[in-house]
Amino acid sequence: MNIKLIEETYLKKINQFIKYNKSYYLESNSIISDSDFDILKKEILQLEDRYTFLRNKKSPSLSVGFKPSKNFQKIKHKVAMLSLGNAFNEEDLENFEKKIINFLSLKNSNSIEYSAEPKIDGISASLIYVNGKLTKGLSRGDGNEGEDITQNIKTIKDIPLEITLSNFPEEIDIRGEVFIENDDFKKINDKFANPRNAASGSLRQKNSLITAKIPLKFIAYTYGYEKKMNINDQTSFLENLKLWGFKTNPFNKKIIGVKNLILNHKKLEKKRKELAFDIDGIVYKVNDFDLQKRLGFAANAPRWAIAHKFSANSSTSEIMNIEIQIGRTGALTPVAKIKPVNIGGVIVSNATLHNEDEIIRKDIRVGDTVTVERAGDVIPHVVLVDLKKRKQNSKKFIFPLKCPSCGSKTIKDYNEITKKQDAVRRCASEGFECEKIAIERIKHFVSKDAFNIDGFGKKIVENFWNLKLIRLPQDIFMLNYSKVEELEGWGKLSVANLKFSIEEKKNISLERFIYSLGIRHIGQENAKLIARHLKTSPNFFQLSGESNIENLSNIDGIGNTQIQSIKKFFLNRTNRKVLNELEKNLLIKDVILINSKGLLKNKTFMLTGKLNGISRAEAKSLIEQNSGKIISNVNKKLDYLISGEKPTVQKVNTAKDWNIKVINQAEWLKMLNKSS
Repeated sequence: MNIKLIEETYLKKINQFIKYNKSYYLESNSIISDSDFDILKKEILQLEDRYTFLRNKKSPSLSVGFKPSKNFQKIKHKVAMLSLGNAFNEEDLENFEKKIINFLSLKNSNSIEYSAEPKIDGISASLIYVNGKLTKGLSRGDGNEGEDITQNIKTIKDIPLEITLSNFPEEIDIRGEVFIENDDFKKINDKFANPRNAASGSLRQKNSLITAKIPLKFIAYTYGYEKKMNINDQTSFLENLKLWGFKTNPFNKKIIGVKNLILNHKKLEKKRKELAFDIDGIVYKVNDFDLQKRLGFAANAPRWAIAHKFSANSSTSEIMNIEIQIGRTGALTPVAKIKPVNIGGVIVSNATLHNEDEIIRKDIRVGDTVTVERAGDVIPHVVLVDLKKRKQNSKKFIFPLKCPSCGSKTIKDYNEITKKQDAVRRCASEGFECEKIAIERIKHFVSKDAFNIDGFGKKIVENFWNLKLIRLPQDIFMLNYSKVEELEGWGKLSVANLKFSIEEKKNISLERFIYSLGIRHIGQENAKLIARHLKTSPNFFQLSGESNIENLSNIDGIGNTQIQSIKKFFLNRTNRKVLNELEKNLLIKDVILINSKGLLKNKTFMLTGKLNGISRAEAKSLIEQNSGKIISNVNKKLDYLISGEKPTVQKVNTAKDWNIKVINQAEWLKMLNKSS
């Protein structure tokens, strides 16, 4: 390896990048094409990935065109701006509707009305009105808090600054999309790569006078927080938006039935290129606001809405190499390194091959010419191999039987449900013994949904690991800041900012803490269930005893798979060491019930049999909203067994033997002051 030559090549590319970047952002002039510029950035990042000693503060991995996060004040959204789940075909939509029907315990889908709204490819914004006046404009940010971009928002002519109509709510957070129409973009396309980038860059300018010169548009489509709004459904809300002076999408429709949603989707996809603005799909929302409230939210998305994406973009490329990536749970994922190719405006140089079985099924080999597909935000993947173009000396790809990182045996778990081996092959090592797993677990630990440490991204984790500054999660809270300050690209201010971010996140909720540990099969929803059950961090740290872990089986939604995974985690000596050190360094907040004084406070419930007009999921939600607790086994901790139609006789008999009160649906609803 000629280190000097590698460094010279890298520095040459960095200097090119600086030159092009300066021209692009400061002089509003693109001296190379967008695709060539993106390929240059990819080449720099690939060099940095391959040779960890390469680092330059002007690198695209460390520098960006705009840094609005430092220019704008951050403000918390009263109601989080969540993302949507995606659907790509009819089966996805049928599954979406089926979940709604089951949750609401409906007999058929004919009663579900949807508001179908084209999804504009722009930038989300939140407009806060108090007593009819626009007081604040926020960006989406991370969903929980956004940037204060009020002055820029006020330059958009589509946005009313004051609304005097009597039916306008006392306070409301109107949400919508800021975008640039295609014809307007043609006038400024020498300054921006695409309409979305133009909208984003303009909206987040520090100088609102510059923003005012950009022809930004705004279409309103929903609300977050509201006070004294008397509207019952989404269609009526959209109509009121127009009365209040907002623009809405002219292609919004009210539709019943998945078949009709598909027909509308096909029609709009054909019209897509004729529209004045870019759309990348259609958002479907359950129209009735009462049903939306009943359905509520999953971990990070509403149960009552989904985005139906348009057809995937695809292109042809050549596989240069197949690399094995190792995730935080030990999963070995094969990734095809392909010749960079432009797919739907994005330069793609990596494509997932999913797993060993998929490689065998499609017979994917290094050197193959393949079709690569990218649909929405889905990771690009190899669809098929062009066998006619296969090289004569081509060899089958052999999946490693030993972990490329630590040399441990790779295994496939046996799935008790399917009675088959899993498709995914995993490294058999536990805890932080495997270097690649350890790095990925630390990345997960600092990620947005876990500790969310500002300025501590994936690249920083890798760099600090290579410099032996971190090896375990607790090392983050005991960093040697003097050493960090000596590193290229770091100074007193950047180190002070990092230290502040880390100190700030020492205070964390129990559910986020549990999720941050990266225990296999314990995602955000399961972490939330466990946190609600245990209530305090000492209860979690004391799970090391096997009997304590078995008690988690009382949690409705936590099964044997999760129990065994938690056992494995606590059996590992390094994991226990990590927990001990984190307990010393962190302030983990106890779980506070949203309604700690509900009608079912300190009462435990279990359901058996079918309830009338209400699903099991909604019944559980009602119990939790009223401070009650759901458990999944009949035992001494159970207060009430709610028995519906065709209950499990054994559960009823066991409850009676234990002197546990068995009640019917009407008796339970009476406890909630509701009638059946």
